[in-house]
Amino acid sequence: MPELPEVQALAERIAELSAGRTVERVEVLSVQVLKTFDPPVTALHGQAVSSVTRHGKFLDLLAGDGPHLVLHLARAGWIRHRASFPAPKPGAGGGRPGRGPLALRIVLDDGSGFDVTEQGTTKRLAAYVVTDPQLVPGVARLGTDPLGPDFTEQRLAELTAGQRHRLKTFLTDQTVLAGIGNAYSDEVLHEARLSPYVLASTLTPEQLTALHTAIRETLGAAVARAHETTADALKAEKRAGMAVHGRAGERCPRCGDTVRSVNFADSSLQYCPTCQTGGRVLADRRLSRLLK
Repeated sequence: MPELPEVQALAERIAELSAGRTVERVEVLSVQVLKTFDPPVTALHGQAVSSVTRHGKFLDLLAGDGPHLVLHLARAGWIRHRASFPAPKPGAGGGRPGRGPLALRIVLDDGSGFDVTEQGTTKRLAAYVVTDPQLVPGVARLGTDPLGPDFTEQRLAELTAGQRHRLKTFLTDQTVLAGIGNAYSDEVLHEARLSPYVLASTLTPEQLTALHTAIRETLGAAVARAHETTADALKAEKRAGMAVHGRAGERCPRCGDTVRSVNFADSSLQYCPTCQTGGRVLADRRLSRLLK
């Protein structure tokens, strides 16, 4: 799933590639991708691309001084730049709706543009055309941006106070911190040497400092790496930069212990026992059920 660093990099790439350009048309090629109807998608047509920004894991393309095209790439979505598109057949109106990965197409006035795709059979990618990004429910609920100026150590202390969630859940709750997902939460916790199962409200001042530093440095470093990477290589670069996420069975780069995994119904977390849990191996929920 694209998280804050990748979405930030995509926003920068799209802004660079669409600078000075006008939206010729937006083609909706998946019936379930567009979640709004007013303004219509045609409100974007003929409008200059004013800016491309990020809200958490949402992309926001502002056209002219009015409509916003807000995209959430979900778990399997991605955006690819196209230097040109095949000429539409007479009466076809561009791309053809279907069941393939292509969900939405943005065509600019110079013939270039962007394909928005989603792999797999579970379709969660969402597009919204709105007059204000705060009208998108997911954007309106977003919490503090962990790379924003408001995310101080004091702010983190306020957010964790009274929290009954484990740190893994706390970090990935978009209403608390906007933009951290499954992968970078694993990396942050490894960097901070904290167990994913520790209750957020029980952190000591020293642990809060370590967590705040790990969040800023882990995400900041990932954004810097993504900035130097082409869009097509972002996914591979993301994995290459991971210390524990997606590396179960491999050696921890810090201490050499074996990276372990806890598996859930539709996700998993990875951690190092020596670095994070005092050597204790956390129970694998899926394996525990099979042994019952």
